[in-house]
Order: sequence, then structure tokens, then C-alpha cells
Amino acid sequence: MMEHLTQILLLLAVTIAVVVAFQRLQIPTSLGYLLVGVILGPHTLGPTVALQQFSSLAEFGVVFLLFTIGLSFSLPQLNALRHQVLGLGSAQVFLTTLLVGTLVWLAGLPVPAAFVFGAVFAQSSTIIIASLLKEQGEENSQHGRLGVAMSVFQDVTAVPFLVIIPVLGVSVAADVLLGALVWALVKAVVAFALVFFAGRWLLGPLFHLVSKRMNLEIFTLAVLLVVLLAAWATNSLGLSLAFGGFLAGMMLGDTEFRHQVESSIRPFRDVLLGLFFIGIGMLIEPAAILPIWHWSLLGALVILTSKLLIVAGMVRKSGIDIQVAWRTGLLLSVGGEFGLALIAIALDSSVIDGKLGQILITSVLLSLIAGAALIRFNGVIAAWVAGKRPGEDLAMPDSLDSPDQQVVIGGYGRVGHTIGVLLHSKGIPFVAFDTDPERVKQGRATGHKVSFGDISDPELLSVIHLDRAALIVLTIGNPNTALNAIAFLDRICPQVPVIARAKDLEMSGRLLKAGASYAYPETIEASLRLGEMALQLLEVPSEEVEELIQDVRNWDYKPVLENEDNKQR
Repeated sequence: MMEHLTQILLLLAVTIAVVVAFQRLQIPTSLGYLLVGVILGPHTLGPTVALQQFSSLAEFGVVFLLFTIGLSFSLPQLNALRHQVLGLGSAQVFLTTLLVGTLVWLAGLPVPAAFVFGAVFAQSSTIIIASLLKEQGEENSQHGRLGVAMSVFQDVTAVPFLVIIPVLGVSVAADVLLGALVWALVKAVVAFALVFFAGRWLLGPLFHLVSKRMNLEIFTLAVLLVVLLAAWATNSLGLSLAFGGFLAGMMLGDTEFRHQVESSIRPFRDVLLGLFFIGIGMLIEPAAILPIWHWSLLGALVILTSKLLIVAGMVRKSGIDIQVAWRTGLLLSVGGEFGLALIAIALDSSVIDGKLGQILITSVLLSLIAGAALIRFNGVIAAWVAGKRPGEDLAMPDSLDSPDQQVVIGGYGRVGHTIGVLLHSKGIPFVAFDTDPERVKQGRATGHKVSFGDISDPELLSVIHLDRAALIVLTIGNPNTALNAIAFLDRICPQVPVIARAKDLEMSGRLLKAGASYAYPETIEASLRLGEMALQLLEVPSEEVEELIQDVRNWDYKPVLENEDNKQR
């Protein structure tokens, strides 16, 4: 027991040191986790971490990654994206897999191994693309949104690879292979049907029941139960655990619980995904790279150039500006962490041997490093290739339904609902969150975008990208919840104005001190509204009434408070 504890402490210490260093150097942390795996792996000098069930635990990182991807691609959303992203994304994966697979097959490798090469090379790192674009302020550009959407869709189209690759390791004859693939796809359809109907009939009522308890701990346990149960179901059918996670995410992605589900699962996903990258790093043999460095370098060049040319050509063919096409191609040229997952599955299933696996891993690793540099300088490179000056991108087509400039409402009770109705009447988009499932249900019944979620939960606030909001309105009655939410908002997005509801003037001052732009005490505001109506009925000119009321607000309600103090004396 103490030996295991020592290894866990060593793992945590090295991981923290490396990841912090990578963050300070602005290098993607996924590469840091890979380095931790190399340092603590069995193929390098120094201490080695050899914990039992490490690889099994790390595999759940991929399960949770696919689950969160499924949340972003519910059936209605897939239908909405079918024209542009669906077509471009699926064509890119198909063409890259076909092109690379054919080249590798012509080079002398068997068809199953060639297929694995094509599938691995077709993947791009959503994590690296999204994080670098955010650092560079390009996440809302046309090439940024298109690149991230296509990258996420690559992860979706990779799900069939999870079904096919394990089959390739046990089939030899062509007819047996075809039969096994057909049977695997039939089981995938059965799994989809089971999870789909279970999701429609069971998941909604389950989360309604759990959410009524107003306990995020129970809610998180319910999310873990659903993910692991779906993974167990698909695994029982002979399919991958990750496929079940993806299906469960799709079913929950269309519910009002989607955002809170994602925020609940995010810590588990990030930690386990980190373990997954560490596990991949442990497969890297630095000494074995020397004899295969030329093949690995060639593989990295094939990854970068094949996807760059295919993506740029397809995007340009769809009618998008040539400079945007090249920039999108540069984003997607990077290798992908899901490609590493496919390598692990292929090695597990004996589709490829250790040497080919080492070439693949090193190729993807080199492409991650080189691809990060291409993403960093994508504007300059694209302008040089296209023969143009670097310029601003055009707005993204409406089909992507940009979430920018939305108003976020925290709390959808009487006040929040009223604000939502006013915004809706003026055509201003908004999204609201409440911890009462009945309020959420009523809000969604009126056609408003209301979701279940605790607006004071930092994980939820990170998931919904509040830095893109035009305005945040907090109408929650609990003062501690409001203060916690405003304090966090002031740290992560101080540029976004926050309007808060306060019970009285004292609370208004505390909210303003915490970072709210405006905080209106409802007791005094109700008195002002009554006074305003009284003056109007007494035929005082409307301009004078509005000026008087606004003066009271501008003076922080001092005239009202002074009168109250005089009365008490």
C-alpha cells in the first residue's frame, strides 16, 4: 500500500511541475502530460510509475472526452450542421483516411495496418486548436470557428473507427472480415437504439428527480452513473467503452441539463484525460526513436501536408475566401489526441505491432509540436501562400449559430422571467439558468432558452463561455450565491457588465463592491415605481418624473435613506 502511495505522490508531483512549466511557457498541456509519461515510463532512466489498473483508469478519460463531445452534438444539432460542417468534416476524414491508407498499403503494409494509419492521420487535436485560438484571440474568427467545428466533428466520425479497429485484429479472411464488420455495425446500431430509447424514457425523468433535490453532489453522481452505465452497455455488446460515453452525451445534449452535466463531468474528464496522455507517453521509447526517426519524420510530414491540402481545397471549393481556406487547413493539419487513442486500441487489438505503433506515436507527437507552430502563425503563412496581406476574416455563416453577444440570466424566477420576456420582445438573444427544474421546464415550454444550472458554480460559468456574453443579469435571491457568482465573474470576464438584483441597499453595496456594474435594491425600487406612478397620476410632466427618479438612483438612493433616518429620529 505504501509503495503505491509513494508512486501516486511521485506521479502527482512530476505532473504538477511539468504542467505548470508548460502553462507558463504557453505550450499545450497535453504535450506536458505526454512528457510526464516519458519521464516516468519504463523506457527512460530514473523512477518508474507502474500502478496496477493504470491503463484501465486512463481509458475512462477517453470515455468522458467522447461523452462531452456527444453533449455538443445532439441529434438536432447534427441535423442543423449537416450541410457545411457535416459535409466538410466527413469528406476530410474519408479522403485523408483513403489517401494515407492507400499510400501506406502501396508501401507494403497489410490493409488493416494501412487503415489504422489513415484513421490516425485523419484526426486533429481539438484541445490544441481551441486553446491556441483562444490565446491568440482568433476563436471567434471565421477560420477559427470552422476549424474547431470540423475538428470536433472529426472526433464524431472517429466513433466508427472505435468499432472497426478492434475487429481488424481478430479477422483474417476477407469474407470473415466483412462479416465481422457488418456484425459490429449491427451491434453499434443496436447500442444506439438502446441508449436512444433509454435516454428518451429514463434520462429525462432521472435528472428531473435528481435536480429537485437541489444537491450538486447527487447530480454529479447521477452523471457518473449514466456515463459508466452507457459505457458498460456498449462494452457488453462487444463495442468500446468510449462509444457508449458518446451515445450518452448525445442523449443528454438535447436536454435542459446539458450545461450542468458538462460542468459536473469536466473535472473527472480533465484528470482522467491527463492520465490517458501520461499512459500514451509511457509507450514512447526514446531509444527506439533513433532507428525509426526518418519514418516518424516522414509520417509527421504526411499528417501535416495531407490534411492541409485536403482541408484547404475543400473549404475553398465550398466558396469560402482562399485565405480563410488556407488558415482553416493550417489549423486542422495538426495531429490529434484521439489518433493516440486509436493507436492504443490498435496495439491492444494486435492490428499493428510495437514498431509500427512507435512510428505512429512519434509521428503524431512530432505533428502536434509542428502543428502548434503552424497554428500560432497561421495568418502570416496563409497570407504568404495566398499572396495576400493578413486581414480580418469575414463573419461565419449563420449555420453555426454563433453564441456571441447573448445576454446571460442567472435565476429564472419572477424577475428573471420578466427580463427574459422583455429581451425576447426586442429580439435580443438570451440564455437563462436556474436550479429549480420546474422553472426550467416552464421557461422551455414558452420557447425560451432556459437550462438547469447553478450560476455560482465556477465549472458551469467556464463551460458556457461567459467571456463572449454581451451582458450578465443576476436575479437570484440568495445573497451568498450572488456574491460568489459576481466575484468569479469579475475574475474571468471583467469586461462583461453585470447587473444584479439586491434585496436592500446594504446588499446592493456588497454586490457593487464584489464587482457588479449595477445593483438595484428591489425594496427601494418598488417604492420608486409607486412614487413614479403617483406623480404621473398627479399630472407631473413625465420628463420631470423620470429625471427625479434617475437622480435618486444616481445619488445611490441617499434622498430616500435620509428621509428614513429623519423619521427614525
